[in-house]
Amino acid sequence: MSAEQQTLQFDAATQAELQEFIETERAKAKMQASIHELTDRCWNTCVTGSIGSKFTKSEASCLENCVDRFLDTSLYIVGQIEQQKQH
Repeated sequence: MSAEQQTLQFDAATQAELQEFIETERAKAKMQASIHELTDRCWNTCVTGSIGSKFTKSEASCLENCVDRFLDTSLYIVGQIEQQKQH
């Protein structure tokens, strides 16, 4: 067995810890992707004029509503997935 193969063998506790770390990092990556998608979608929908130092009232209202709807939808989808797992 080569030295490289030996370094890849971990005890059960280390394997479990490594798996948990990987799952946490995947969850973080998914969250970042969702935030990026949210930012793009809401920005493209709500900010239609020239970019200034402040959002207009309508832009601010649109952005707030867009974020709220995105979060509502995300929570609904997570709830549906959880229900499917239980059945």
